[in-house]
Amino acid sequence: MKSHLDCIPCFFSQALRAARIATDDERTIKEILDRVGAKLKDISLESTPPQTALHIYGVVNEMTGNNDPYRDLKHQSTQAALKLYPDLVKRVEASDDPLLTAIRLAIAGNIIDFAIFQQVDLESTIEKTLTQDFAVFDYDEFKRSLKKTHSVLYIGDNAGESVFDRILIEQLGKPVTYAVRGAPAINDVTYDDAIEAGLDRVATIVDSGTPAPGCTLEHCTPEFVRMFDEAEMIIAKGQGNFEALSDVSREVYYLFLAKCQMVARELGVERGSLIFSRSSSKA
Repeated sequence: MKSHLDCIPCFFSQALRAARIATDDERTIKEILDRVGAKLKDISLESTPPQTALHIYGVVNEMTGNNDPYRDLKHQSTQAALKLYPDLVKRVEASDDPLLTAIRLAIAGNIIDFAIFQQVDLESTIEKTLTQDFAVFDYDEFKRSLKKTHSVLYIGDNAGESVFDRILIEQLGKPVTYAVRGAPAINDVTYDDAIEAGLDRVATIVDSGTPAPGCTLEHCTPEFVRMFDEAEMIIAKGQGNFEALSDVSREVYYLFLAKCQMVARELGVERGSLIFSRSSSKA
């Protein structure tokens, strides 16, 4: 997915939020915004939002010396999700369609996105997502593909949200490889975050290599790109992964909340919609 002019104010907002988490020095924050503005004027709108965001967060990291400003927030969101985990598993097991309920919960967890929201109401989002209609719903195709596949590559998105991914992985009934970011990017899940969420109990965790807030294949390791190309089934979680991968020429299942107006417009849905989309080239 290409960037839009409407993305530019969002990039500045993300830079400001990350800078304020990383430092309370107003002069440093102003210089960060100045440098971000200088970079943005030279970045093509042909770039995906995660490609552009990589440059923005690079400025924040360089100027503050903090390469993981969201570390504490990631830990807090993971612990909050883990407290909900036992009851959510019971709800899945008691439901008429445990796989679909687990999918709904995985999408509900996508609200844990500090690039867009400063605070999230996780429990109310869960209740809403369990009953809300899907705007895009390729569930039947997914079940047919899952039945035939021997293994799944699951590309994670945010820390905390990864606990909800764990619930879905437990329902897939297939060996799963769970891909994480290669370095801290906003509150995206890294290897240590995935371990904290217990993903190592249900999947093989791999480092994709990308430091971008989305699975930008050009920044991934050759080993992961080969894994991506050879995977029987791919589940890509979250908006950042949709933005990064929606133009790849292979089948990918996308699960996320359409939190951004530009993403919603790309899919022809309302903002806040539940998305479970199968794409073979472009969603």
